[in-house]
Amino acid sequence: MRLRLFGLLLGLLGFVSALSAQGQKLLVVIEDESDKSKYSQFWSGLQDRGFQLSYRSPKDTTLSLFLHGEPAYSHLLLLPTKSKGFGPSLTPNLIVDFVNGGSNVLLALSAEQGIPSAVSSLLLELDISLPPDRNSLVVDHFNYDTQSAGEGHDVLLLPSPSTNTKKGIKNFFSVDGLIAFPHAVGQVLGNASPLLASVLKAPSTAYTYNPKDDSSEGLEDVFATGAQLNLVSAFQARNSARFTVLGSSEALEDKWFDASVSLPGKTATGQKTANKAFAHALSAWTFKELGVLRVNSVTHHLAEDTRAGITNSTAVSAAPGDVNPEIYRIKNRVHYSISLSEYAGTHWIPFTPPAGDEVQLEFSMLSPFHRLNLTPSPDQSHPNNATTYSADFVLPDQHGIFNFFLEHRRPFYTNVEEKRTVSVRQFAHDEWPRSFVISAAFPWIGGIWITVAGWVGFVALWVYSKPEAARRELKVGGAGKR
Repeated sequence: MRLRLFGLLLGLLGFVSALSAQGQKLLVVIEDESDKSKYSQFWSGLQDRGFQLSYRSPKDTTLSLFLHGEPAYSHLLLLPTKSKGFGPSLTPNLIVDFVNGGSNVLLALSAEQGIPSAVSSLLLELDISLPPDRNSLVVDHFNYDTQSAGEGHDVLLLPSPSTNTKKGIKNFFSVDGLIAFPHAVGQVLGNASPLLASVLKAPSTAYTYNPKDDSSEGLEDVFATGAQLNLVSAFQARNSARFTVLGSSEALEDKWFDASVSLPGKTATGQKTANKAFAHALSAWTFKELGVLRVNSVTHHLAEDTRAGITNSTAVSAAPGDVNPEIYRIKNRVHYSISLSEYAGTHWIPFTPPAGDEVQLEFSMLSPFHRLNLTPSPDQSHPNNATTYSADFVLPDQHGIFNFFLEHRRPFYTNVEEKRTVSVRQFAHDEWPRSFVISAAFPWIGGIWITVAGWVGFVALWVYSKPEAARRELKVGGAGKR
């Protein structure tokens, strides 16, 4: 009995210690069982962060991504396979359904194993293109490791990903040191999808090359060169599920976590790689330990209004104390606020957008009548793990059905979409401002009273003016006598 209670306690502690904001069940698909030892440090790091790893072979007939129609795992890690695909349980359609179900995928490629046609078909669903040659890799004659790739130049050494040149984008993948990418597979991202983002691009001197093609035509007609090639790509679906493509699975191996590397032409030798830190950052973002936003609360209500001659509430609309009312009146002054938190690996912290970015609110019918930048302030209810963004504004002079709509979609952050629908009515008959308080009405009011005064004067003149009596001629009576 004690052992059972102890096991239950350990299970609860393991659940609490899971660092992912989504879940801790991770399925690792690896073809050869003996290859597990190559990634022992990577597995240990995931387990230390609370993930429950399940190792399965793509040839396993009992493997299934779904249980009772729902994803059976929170995350999926696909390592290179020598076959043409990952088997009937991991077809491109099933993996896409797995992502549509809200789970995350980390796909690692390797030019040494070759790219299965099923993987190319899967990535085409995400608008990611791979070289047509299964064994094409990325080479660079200026940024390679002289110790391990002195002849082939196929072990690229690249600095940490940098997004300093991109305004409003937070860098979750910055590490100190060089990152080694042995036998990397380059990817080309489509320009039409806003869901794709590049994590790490190849240097301008890199290009794709098939070592098994000895003809000169292969060098003249390359798949892509320079910054067209992505070594690490990220896809975030509209449901915020994440799909990351790592061009080099060897970058996760133990021998490259603490390898000694050297760039050509550098006097200093023996520089340690930063692969371990980069693998941690990349897996943390993919498995939603980083870049996760949470909405704690959304409120809107009448704000204090000091405008002369205009009251901000009536018996048939929202009163000043009502929160989230269903009806407002035109020209009401309202207050909108939303509380946001960001997951930082182990706990929630107040969300602060990167420099140059804003959290915006739209008050819209068919099109926005207002688009406002919200002002941040500490959350009074959760001052240590949330930020309140708010704004006061006057409703438009237009009645109808409106939405308080906040849509925050940024690269590497989960999507935030909050909509609150309200009705906006016209003024009631007793709510219009009196005309004598409107200065623009003074000429019209004066004209009315002048007309009234003129009419009264005319009537008085008509009534009290006695008409002149008619004159009658009288004949003298003696005019007929003789």
